Amino acid sequence: MYHGVIEPDPMAVTATRRTQAERRASTQTRLLDATVECVAELGYQRTTTTEVARRAGLSRGAQLHHFGTKAELVVRALDHVYERYNAEFRAAMAELAGSGANPLETAIDVLWRLYSTPTGAAWMALSLAATSDPELRTRMAELDPRFMAMASATFAELFPAAAADPEFSIAPLFTFTVLDGLALRYAVVQDDQQVSAVLDALKAVSRLLAPAG
Repeated sequence: MYHGVIEPDPMAVTATRRTQAERRASTQTRLLDATVECVAELGYQRTTTTEVARRAGLSRGAQLHHFGTKAELVVRALDHVYERYNAEFRAAMAELAGSGANPLETAIDVLWRLYSTPTGAAWMALSLAATSDPELRTRMAELDPRFMAMASATFAELFPAAAADPEFSIAPLFTFTVLDGLALRYAVVQDDQQVSAVLDALKAVSRLLAPAG
């Protein structure tokens, strides 16, 4: 009978570690999704880590294990919002590819529709809260360059000809600035005609600067 030490199987150890990492990532994603949902529905001030944990189906202790404070949780959720927004935009554009519509105008419509999703609502709620919360404002300002770099990279990939034009490189920032303002105004006045007029004007600008074809 062999009484030596049995060495652990390296492949089994790696698989176990990978599974633990996947479980950790899954738990964090649940917390971040719940945070986005809370902020979208309740606003930043009324969002609590207790409510986030409840919606994620986790204990308060589990939430604290991954994110020790509300600030840490919200900062990670901000990054999550940016990634989700970019992913949702890409998916919508891929679905509409080949429709024959002007792609830049389609992009404007897709972006505006995203403002009515939980991701877009959370974005606007956090942006508004940041105007009166110095810590949140600082955090958002720190993350903004990463988001704009992500948006610019997506723009360059989908519209290489337009992105190659130095005069059109401002397009992502310009578009988000207009749509952020439009979303805020719509939240107050709820005027669909104003929305249509502004979106039409934005599309007209896109045609002037980067004509289709």
